[in-house]
Amino acid sequence: MNSQDLLKLDLPDCPGVYYFLGPKKEVLYVGKATSLKDRVKSYFAPDLMATRGEKLVRMLEQAVSLDYTTTDSVLEAIILEAHEIQKHDPIANTISKDNKSFNYVAVTDEDFPRIVVRRGRTLSSIPLVISGATVDIDKVFGPFPHGGELREALKIVRRIFPYRDEKCKLQPSNKPLKPCFNAQIGFCPGPCAGWIGKTEYRKQVRRIKLFFSGKKTELIKDIEKDMKKAAKEQRFEDANKLKRTLHALEHIQDMALIKRDIERTHDSATVRIEAYDIAHLSGQQAVGVMTVVEDGERCPSQYRKFKIKVDKNDDVGNLKEVIRRRLGHPEWDMPQIIVVDGGVGQINGANEVLKQADLNIDVVSVVKDASHKAKGILGGERHGEWAKSILLANTEAHRFAIGYHRKLRGKGFRI
Repeated sequence: MNSQDLLKLDLPDCPGVYYFLGPKKEVLYVGKATSLKDRVKSYFAPDLMATRGEKLVRMLEQAVSLDYTTTDSVLEAIILEAHEIQKHDPIANTISKDNKSFNYVAVTDEDFPRIVVRRGRTLSSIPLVISGATVDIDKVFGPFPHGGELREALKIVRRIFPYRDEKCKLQPSNKPLKPCFNAQIGFCPGPCAGWIGKTEYRKQVRRIKLFFSGKKTELIKDIEKDMKKAAKEQRFEDANKLKRTLHALEHIQDMALIKRDIERTHDSATVRIEAYDIAHLSGQQAVGVMTVVEDGERCPSQYRKFKIKVDKNDDVGNLKEVIRRRLGHPEWDMPQIIVVDGGVGQINGANEVLKQADLNIDVVSVVKDASHKAKGILGGERHGEWAKSILLANTEAHRFAIGYHRKLRGKGFRI
């Protein structure tokens, strides 16, 4: 395809999903957009190689036509995109992922199902372990290419259909019921506190599954039916609640998703770098930190602190623990580069954890001299291009780790 082909398409300026098709109408790539017209137009920009990369440029050279489907909102476009990627398994979607993994939304098979996010290369690679126990899966939706977008999407879905997540713990019958934090703020219907019964809660989960299956029409009919039934039985409070749900569903407020999508359109080459460092006193009172640099800029709001659970003089072991715990947060955006402080041992330790998680992310190490000044970068494929950002992330991690450790030492903390 070329820019002249694009002019003939007359794409609409609305949310939706687009498909680049090959000579035999095979789907080469699936994407979603806030504006189909603007997003597809961006593929024919003169700086395409710099912003999208060689692999997507090659895909565009193979494409001979384009198709699209419009949606009522960006949220629904995100869900449709995931469904279409799963259905067609386009090769260009896979090769465009630097870390070769996607996000999935899983519904657990329990009396009160939980909605959780997991990351992996395929559906079968998702380990669903919650609080140390393996949990059966009822339904999985995905893959979702962008973790940040999925996080924002779930916030919107949760305002419409509150659900139980990993933090909602059911209390034994002989203990006083206590609502989880999300129940207190309206994001969970409160099975933990006995606010909702099994039948009513499972009906809520069924509606969530319908929404993630792209069956919005069926979902609306289901809510309307229950609303009319509640009104007929003079359960007016329930009827009004369903009416509000219906209104929210038909007028989805997804401004955060629109903003995020526009930002990614204008800055497709964003590179996220995460740096890790460990601080301890002769193996005691060990802590770890994560710092983030995106496109050369520090992102302090995304820095994270970890108290090491096993106190010992083992920097590599402590680093592996911190990275494992970080990977337990699929709601955080994944990096393209991980920076560790040390040498080959630290690189190998980080790569071991990433391999276990089925992730392929560049790992580099900043080597220091006797004065703890950076003297070189080891490992990875992209450290030359991003050397300045790597050093910035590493410096921030060292500063952040030392500051955190000193603060806790001053309080006389113990793990």
